[in-house]
Parts: sequence; C-alpha cells; structure tokens
Amino acid sequence: MGEIVRLQKYIAMSGMTSRRGAEQFIDEKRVKVNGKTVTEQGVKVEIGCDKVEVDGELLKINDKKIYIALNKPAGYVTTVNDQFDRPTVMDLVKREIHSRVFPVGRLDYETEGLLLMTNDGDWANKVTHPKFESSKKYYAVLKGVLTIPELNKIRRGVVIDGKKTSPAECEIMEIDMGMTLVEIIIHEGRNRQVRKMFEAVGHTVKALKRESIGIVELGTLPEGRWRYLTSTEIEYFRKSNNEGCVKS
Repeated sequence: MGEIVRLQKYIAMSGMTSRRGAEQFIDEKRVKVNGKTVTEQGVKVEIGCDKVEVDGELLKINDKKIYIALNKPAGYVTTVNDQFDRPTVMDLVKREIHSRVFPVGRLDYETEGLLLMTNDGDWANKVTHPKFESSKKYYAVLKGVLTIPELNKIRRGVVIDGKKTSPAECEIMEIDMGMTLVEIIIHEGRNRQVRKMFEAVGHTVKALKRESIGIVELGTLPEGRWRYLTSTEIEYFRKSNNEGCVKS
C-alpha cells in the first residue's frame, strides 16, 4: 500500500504547482482522480495507486527537486502559460531545464529582478505563505520627489485594497531630475504591493526591481539568466519554525 496524501499535496509533489495553486486547480474543477472530476477540497489519494490528472495530463511524482533563481527581465509574464501568448518566464529556462518547474510567487509583467522557481510544491509554499514573512528587497524609481512625511507613512504602513500593510523598511537612495530612487524591504507578498504602496502616497512607480528574497540575493546574475540555489539558500526556506525567516 502506498502513502496516502491529500490531493493538493500530491499535485504539489508532482512539480506542477504549489499546494495553494493545486487548491485553485481543484476549485476550478480541472483535476480528475481515476477519471472522475474532483469538485471539493479534502480528497485523499494513494501514491502509486490512484491516477491523478490536471487538464487531461497524467501527473507523476518527481523525485528530483530543482531550485533556481532567475533574473527576470521586464516584458515576461510570471506564469507557466499565458492565454495572450505573451513571453513567459518559462521561455527563459526551458532550453536548459528539462524537468517541469514553476514560478514561486509572482513578479508583475513590467517588474524586473529575482524570481525563484522550483518543482517542489511544499518548499514553494514555505517561500510564499504569509506566516513565514520572508523579507523582500526592491529598488523602485518613483515619479516625483518623495517627501519625508510620505517616507514615514510607507515605513508605518499604508492602506491598500482596504487593508493596512505591515511596517516596511524604506530609504531614499537618490533624487534626480524629478525622480526618486528608493530601497524598500517588505515582509508580505500582496498583489502589486510595492506599486500600490507608493501610489497610496501619491507617487507612480516608473521602474521596479526585486533584489532579494530572504537570504537569496540577485547579485551579479545577468538579466534573463538563472542559477541553482545553494543548499544553504534552500534550507533557509525549508525550516518550518520560522528560524530562517525575517520578521518585521
């Protein structure tokens, strides 16, 4: 008898997506077990016995785990497939990575910088889950001159989408020709969060680049290229007791 696991864990173990992504697949009725469409959460399957499909594709458990850091250029969608046929981050890795991987979290189409990719769904969940609060550092170019009162508002937290953001670390790096370069470190991962935070104090983000997630740094990695994570970087996110995560 094989190990019995929840369906979303099985899908994550296959390397198709994270557990939360798998739950969305189930909600969208894209998953079949032994030929029958799954319509609710909580279903359990037996590894090596039950047949699991997503969008008609039979899933297999992937034993070889892959963890990479990509320097995403602007103009790429952070998805495996795009309905509008735009370039995706998969196009940047598929010639050299022949196993299935998926993006961990998201970067906007126009945002550059560090993006993690893997085929380990449980690990991806550790990186993105709100309770782990991994710090993320960005450099942002703002339209206009950011004032000290506005800077302090960002540091204390601002309301976006009806909810106040957690306190952020933010410093003005340079002001030139009506533009402000800032460094900002946040501990959440809400949709378009950095852009919305600065919009909340009256500034449009003209350019945005993510420099780090936790201890993983972009460094000198060329734009459009990727590297494997080190064992230390991988284990940083694998810890379940938050020792490896930075809190605000």
